[in-house]
Amino acid sequence: MELVASAIRLTVPILLASLGAVFSERGGVVNIGLEGIMIVGTFFGALGALKYGPAAGVAMAAAAGLALALLHAVVTITFHVDQIISGVALNMLAGGLTRFLSILLFGMATQSPGVPGFAPLSVPLLRDVPFLRPVASGISPLVVLAALAVVAAHLILTRTVFGLRLRAVGENPHAADTLGLNVYVLRYSGVLLSGVFAGVAGSYLAIEQGRHYFEGMTQGRGFIALAALIFGNWWPVGAAAASALFGFFDALSLRVVVTGVPYQFITALPYAVSILVLAGVVRRARPPAAAGRPYVKEEG
Repeated sequence: MELVASAIRLTVPILLASLGAVFSERGGVVNIGLEGIMIVGTFFGALGALKYGPAAGVAMAAAAGLALALLHAVVTITFHVDQIISGVALNMLAGGLTRFLSILLFGMATQSPGVPGFAPLSVPLLRDVPFLRPVASGISPLVVLAALAVVAAHLILTRTVFGLRLRAVGENPHAADTLGLNVYVLRYSGVLLSGVFAGVAGSYLAIEQGRHYFEGMTQGRGFIALAALIFGNWWPVGAAAASALFGFFDALSLRVVVTGVPYQFITALPYAVSILVLAGVVRRARPPAAAGRPYVKEEG
């Protein structure tokens, strides 16, 4: 059960980022800048937690993710810049920005001082069962938040007017426009939600997992979140299942590392799994029809 508990903890940042990607791509905008947004989230999460406490750290990370996502939205939706190029630029910007701010605010280029985390939660009855204690005690509130976010995201996309309109824009923005929907507002909303989710994912790494910020702590999880999105066929529940799979192999790599197997092979395991999963799934996956395509409103 300790392996399961570790897998749950390692699943959370991938899960949150992949949920954000679901909203963005369901609206028709590809956001490969999730990795950069998570990087910024780790920095501002640590900064906020250090100055004002963990809740403020999460809020600041969400705001920073929102700001970076807004930049991506303006560039791609308003000015029709290629979405992949914009995402790559966003990742590069995030790396340089966090290093500069780390030197400026922490006096160190690559890490922050230790930061406080949330008080852990426990399930009253299950925590007394020895077998279940690892998964029923010491639970981060952000783990609970991530689980609730999956349910909320599914209900929003399938049962609300906003979700149905967002999906319509991602499938056929011109038809949605003729029905009176504001394609630009809906696409902006999807991208901004992806920024908030990815920012919170980054804050989890800094506040709950690492208890400080250090350069490169996302370790490609933003890209793995995109793989989870594709594996989950652009749906929240599917993305959650894929995130759990990647989280499990990530946890397994940490367990096996003590067995004498070469360290480099073990640490590459989660990424190898991502490639193998994508190789088997990508042919059957069906993205939103208009994902990655800029929308230009027809005049007249």
